[in-house]
Amino acid sequence: MTDTAQDHTQDYEQVAELISKARFAFVTTVDSDGRLVSRPLAVQDREFDGDLYFFTADPSSKTDQVGDDSHVNVSLQSGDGYLSIAGTASVTRDQGLIDELWNKAAAAWFENGREDPAVALLKVHADSAEFWTMDSPKPVALIKYAAAIAKDEQPDVGTNKTVDL
Repeated sequence: MTDTAQDHTQDYEQVAELISKARFAFVTTVDSDGRLVSRPLAVQDREFDGDLYFFTADPSSKTDQVGDDSHVNVSLQSGDGYLSIAGTASVTRDQGLIDELWNKAAAAWFENGREDPAVALLKVHADSAEFWTMDSPKPVALIKYAAAIAKDEQPDVGTNKTVDL
């Protein structure tokens, strides 16, 4: 494997790890006036394969927005890392996938449980991601910040990369 392919694999694995540690994400859609609209949604526990899933009611304003413009952004915070994913969204009612991902948290949002006619999944296919991770423990990072400020320099406390998915 070439260094570039190995680097890409490591970056992809870093993206997958950040997703696996996150509980919530902000999903941003575009409304009919072109304004960006963000809302928190629970990240579903599933191995990242390029797609993310979120339970949603359909119809809803977010599913209408995705129907009009499928471009979305998903941002999340995970431990000492941050992730922003650009992608395209669609709405699915795949019952097998709904059954696989169904959990008590999702049940709280649907009066009739998984059989509720409004139950759907917002599927986000990731095109690219940008992540920021801390390479040092927080106390060390704080010292690096303070030293950089004293020297009027930019602190070097982490990694920032963009990854095509």
